[in-house]
Amino acid sequence: MKKVFQNADEAIHDIPDNATIMLGGFGLCGIPENSITALVKKGVKGLTCISNNAGVDGFGLGLLLETRQIKKMISSYVGENAEFERQLLAGELEVELTPQGTLAEKIRAGGAGIPAFYTATGYGTEVAEGKEVKVFDGKNYIMEQSLTADFAIVKAWKGDTLGNLVFKATARNFNPMMATAGKVTIAEVEELVQPGELDPNEIHTPGIFVQRIFQGKDYEKRIEQRTVRR
Repeated sequence: MKKVFQNADEAIHDIPDNATIMLGGFGLCGIPENSITALVKKGVKGLTCISNNAGVDGFGLGLLLETRQIKKMISSYVGENAEFERQLLAGELEVELTPQGTLAEKIRAGGAGIPAFYTATGYGTEVAEGKEVKVFDGKNYIMEQSLTADFAIVKAWKGDTLGNLVFKATARNFNPMMATAGKVTIAEVEELVQPGELDPNEIHTPGIFVQRIFQGKDYEKRIEQRTVRR
């Protein structure tokens, strides 16, 4: 099975309108920049995007929000994007806010084939509305359904042509678990190497989970909130 693609445009070529897509990263760290740009260029619409963050204005998922290509966001932290806020308040964007740990577990469980689980997080809040509640050891828990996606798009530090991936630092948040939860997983990497060049003990995502891989370029690696001493 050929896994290596020349670029992002080739790797995302068959993502259709109304697809559900997971996009890895934490804040602006470890996001699939090349693939997002390719999605904007392709003009695919009606997307349901599962991502911890919603990018910022003019970067990351903020680009897809500006072009109105996203129909629904399933996210945890969205406070850095003014266009997201505008669309939400105007009723132009469907939003499912999920506690961060719950979102991570929903994705992990989806990748592991677990359809649902119980968590105490969110009980007694709007998060629990309409969800089944059970009592374990005298404590209330709500049932959360797991998440999977038509496509999972992740960004890794290094990868080999078999699809084995190594993530760096904060980029390990959400990327590895999303890689297991997509029907088709697309990985963009900073450095693409040959099989055997990665230390097996350092591989975070085995290639069996990855269907497509390409070497990205021109990564900006922005700082989301720059704080310096006075």
